[in-house]
Amino acid sequence: MTIPSGQTLPKRVLEADGTPLDVFSLPTDQTSLEELLRDLFENHWREITFGILIQGAAWEMKADRAPTRIGMLDGYLTVAFGVPHFHICIGQTKGSRSRPTSPEVARHRRTARAEIYRRIGRSCTPMSWGVQLFNGAGEQQITVLLPNPFLHPDTDKILKEPDWSRLALWDKLRARWFDLHEPDPVDRSASRFVHA
Repeated sequence: MTIPSGQTLPKRVLEADGTPLDVFSLPTDQTSLEELLRDLFENHWREITFGILIQGAAWEMKADRAPTRIGMLDGYLTVAFGVPHFHICIGQTKGSRSRPTSPEVARHRRTARAEIYRRIGRSCTPMSWGVQLFNGAGEQQITVLLPNPFLHPDTDKILKEPDWSRLALWDKLRARWFDLHEPDPVDRSASRFVHA
């Protein structure tokens, strides 16, 4: 599924700490979410950082190898890197015959909101780019941080000059999900990194 081009303007929202985000809403059906997550973890695992980013905690994980398994079971997508793995409920979950999942719990668990976003810094220009999924209770399921043109890919140290080629994955997601094939000049408007 691709979002019609007339619906591709970002929505400006504020995080709890007042940081602005430009949010582009993604479809939340199982097929679309599985395609998105498989693409990120099968094809871009070297480039991305992933985890949970909530007030008071930031789990910024990088994989040291390609996933050994990605699969679906009872509405949950599992991404495994050998023993380490995670599960995200992106589809209908029913539970087992002996312990069925109630409709209320199933709604709570399943992804209800998915988005790509760009975080706006103090300079009023984008400073970071990512993907976020939230369950039916509005709780964050995962954040995937995309390559950042202001940070060195191996050390995360601030670069002297932005490397705009590091927005290739962001541009690819915009093209795939929103039919936006030209880079957005707003994404390349900052001259240096200013931490939010």
